[in-house]
Amino acid sequence: MDVLSMSGGDIAGLIAAGVFAVLVGLLAIPLVKLGRVLDEATKAIRDMSTNVAPILEETTTTIQHTNRQLDRVDTITHNVADVTGNVSALVALFAATVGGPLIKLAGFSAAVRAAFHAAVPTGSRQTGKQ
Repeated sequence: MDVLSMSGGDIAGLIAAGVFAVLVGLLAIPLVKLGRVLDEATKAIRDMSTNVAPILEETTTTIQHTNRQLDRVDTITHNVADVTGNVSALVALFAATVGGPLIKLAGFSAAVRAAFHAAVPTGSRQTGKQ
């Protein structure tokens, strides 16, 4: 077959084959880029998974340390509650021990003062003025 003796169908077939080759080339570019994106995503996931394990271990250690500190705070809070109860009982005991006699003494001194004022005539009392 001679190159100059091509029919219209042969030319149309060559054009269609050229268009198909261009179309395949244009579709190959996004597929290659998509492959690169998937490779990068795989690498990022791999890096993240290797970095997550130490972070989880450090978080576990931090939580354990925090729990120990909270146990200490709970012990301190319990001891403060006990001390507060003891101080309250001590104050009540002091008030009962010292307060009763002080009230009696105050009542006695008020009675003595009233008796003294009643026994001394009004004119003989010194007012403090001269």
